Amino acid sequence: MSRPAASAPGDVSVVTSGHDVADARLHRLVAGFRRAGLRVQVLGLGSATAAPAADSVVTRPVRSRWGRLVDDVRLPWRAQGRVVVVLDPDLVPSARARRAVRGGAVVVDVHEDYAALLDDRSWARGLAGRVARTGVAWTTHLSASADLTVVADEQVPPVRARRRRVVRNLPDTEVLPPTSAPDPVPRAVYVGDVRRSRGLWAMLDAVAAAPPWELDVVGPVAPGDTAQLADWVDRSPAADRVRLHGRRPPAEAWRLASGAWCGLVLLEDTPAFRAAMPTKVYEYLGCGLAVVTSALPRPAQLVSDTGAGVVVTDADGAAAALRSWAADPEPLLAARAAASRWAEQNLYGRSVYDDLAVEVARLARKDA
Repeated sequence: MSRPAASAPGDVSVVTSGHDVADARLHRLVAGFRRAGLRVQVLGLGSATAAPAADSVVTRPVRSRWGRLVDDVRLPWRAQGRVVVVLDPDLVPSARARRAVRGGAVVVDVHEDYAALLDDRSWARGLAGRVARTGVAWTTHLSASADLTVVADEQVPPVRARRRRVVRNLPDTEVLPPTSAPDPVPRAVYVGDVRRSRGLWAMLDAVAAAPPWELDVVGPVAPGDTAQLADWVDRSPAADRVRLHGRRPPAEAWRLASGAWCGLVLLEDTPAFRAAMPTKVYEYLGCGLAVVTSALPRPAQLVSDTGAGVVVTDADGAAAALRSWAADPEPLLAARAAASRWAEQNLYGRSVYDDLAVEVARLARKDA
C-alpha cells in the first residue's frame, strides 16, 4: 500500500527494510522533521494506514530473508529526498553508494546495539550467527562515516563517528494520552515487542497469579513465541483477563493506557538490555502510570529514585506487587503522582527529535 504525495518530497527520505511503518521511533523521527518544515518520504513495511503523517508513504509486505537482501540494495536508490535517513544497518552500503553517485547526504539511525541484540536471537547461532556478527561489525564501521550518525544512547556503537549525535528514545508526548483516573478494575498495560526476553511470560504469569488484574498487551508477537502463546490463550484460566492487540500505530497503542493502573517492564537480563533504558519506562511515566520493572540497572534506578513504582526480580514479585496495590491502592496512587511529577519536569518542552531535525534540515539545505 502507498500514500502518495501531490508532488514528490525533496528534503528527507526515511528508509527501512526491516521496520513496520507503525514503529514508534520512525513516527517520532518523522514528526520532528515535519515540525521543522521538511518534506518527508517514508519507505517501509506494513500498511500505509499505520504510517506517520509524511508527505509520501510507500510500503510493502514483509519479505523473506533473501527478499530483504534485495530491498537492502535497491531501497536507498528509490529514495527521493536529498537526505536519506536509514533505520537498518544493512541499508548503509547501498545508501553510501547512492550518495557517491547522486550526491545528497546519509543519516544512519543506530537505535540499538545490534551486536548485543544478536545474543537475544535464537537464530543467531553457528554459521548464521557468525555471518550476522560480521555484517553488523562491517555496517557499524560504515555507519561511522555517514554525514550524521545518530545513536539511541551513549553506549550504542559506533562510539566514534565523523559526526555523532545521541538521540535517546524519549517519547513523543503528543501521542501520549493525558493522565486519567484508574479504572475500577485494576489493569496493567504493556506496549512494545512481545517476546520472552521482553517479559512476555513473566507478565502473563504475574497477572494470572493476581486476580482480578487485567492486562492489555500491544505489539507484535515474536514468531518463536506465537505457538506457545496461542496454547496459553486456549488453556489458561486467566486468558479472559488478558487482551492481545497486536501491532498498533503509536497514538492508537497509547490510548489503551488511559485508565490503566500501571505499566509493566519485565525485561530479562540480556546483554542487549543490561545497559539500556527501555523507552516504555519514559512512556509509562509520561502517561502518569506506576511502573513495575525488573531489576535492570537503569530502569530500576529511575523507578526507585522517583518513587514511581516498584522493582521486582521475577513474576512472583510482580504478582505480589499487583496484589498489594489491588488490596490497598494508596501506594499505587502515590507512585502515579510521582510518575506525573517526573514527566512534567523531564519530558515536556522541546523534543530531542526537534533538535535532530535542525541538523537534518542543514544537511538538506547544504545540498539544495
